Amino acid sequence: MGDGDLERIAELLAGRNAIDGEIAAIIQRPMTAGHLGEWIASLIFDIELEESATNTAFDGRFRVGPLQGRTVNVKWYLKQEGVLDTSSSATLDYYLVLTGPRSAAGPSRGGTRPWCVRAVYLFDARRLHDEQDARGVRTGTASSVLRRQWDEAEIYPRNCNPLLRVSPHQVELLELLTG
Repeated sequence: MGDGDLERIAELLAGRNAIDGEIAAIIQRPMTAGHLGEWIASLIFDIELEESATNTAFDGRFRVGPLQGRTVNVKWYLKQEGVLDTSSSATLDYYLVLTGPRSAAGPSRGGTRPWCVRAVYLFDARRLHDEQDARGVRTGTASSVLRRQWDEAEIYPRNCNPLLRVSPHQVELLELLTG
């Protein structure tokens, strides 16, 4: 590594900052996985986002369908590593989780975190909290979720969760993001 590498990184960051600025102008929030994930989910799953991005426990409410009016916390993880940031708030009904490729938790050296959606999961927040509590799993950042729970919550590409059926149009939209 040398000065040439740093110069190349500076060029790449300038390009990335320009792209992030264009995305921020569209989504009307800073370009982060959290904000962009919420924006994407709001369009695909017809979620009315809260006015404030710092709302406690949930990001918005489903506007239509069987979950109409229910609160949802949207997450976008660039890799699916079997963990979920959770809350014990009684105001939260569901987690809608968009993930990139499945990956075992571990060292990140030499890896990438592609900006794509390979799977979507819908968790009943109270049920998940109760199951984690019974297993002695703490609520909070990077809370452990069993593989079985992920499988049961999957709504895309496999529609395993009867709580929310993904329409053909929603599948088309998600496929735009598979990268």
